[in-house]
Amino acid sequence: MLIAERPSLVRRLARLLGSEPAAEDLTQNLYFKVQRVEDDPPILNKRAFLHRLATNLAMDWLRAEKRNYALFDVIAPVPDVACEAPLADRQMLDREQLERLLAGVEELTPRCRQVFLMRKFEELPVNEISRRLGITRSMVARHMDNALRHLLARIQETDE
Repeated sequence: MLIAERPSLVRRLARLLGSEPAAEDLTQNLYFKVQRVEDDPPILNKRAFLHRLATNLAMDWLRAEKRNYALFDVIAPVPDVACEAPLADRQMLDREQLERLLAGVEELTPRCRQVFLMRKFEELPVNEISRRLGITRSMVARHMDNALRHLLARIQETDE
């Protein structure tokens, strides 16, 4: 009986639910429910019984959907936006480059490293670095030039 009524049940459920896939799922659930129904006393109008059972399942499904929407309504939907995080291989390459940069900073002479860190990390002006270290402005510039050349070469190295 259920197989013969399946197309009309799916149409009815799709109309009630507004979703063909949900109607298909509920029709499948209806099949499992009917398997557990005992025919004692005998069901006189099996077609009406199937349609009433399908309608009840649809109402339960709609109530559950309403509860789900109420639970998750406070969360604004996230628009479909591509993730801006770099791909894993890009992250790995960036990490390797950073490791080479840090190793390069350690390879600088102590004075060159000190000038580089004061200028790039502490963001001190050249005049202040010159005053603190007791060196000329041109010497600060020379240390920065040496540091940047060395670090650029270190970053551009490839693993061989």
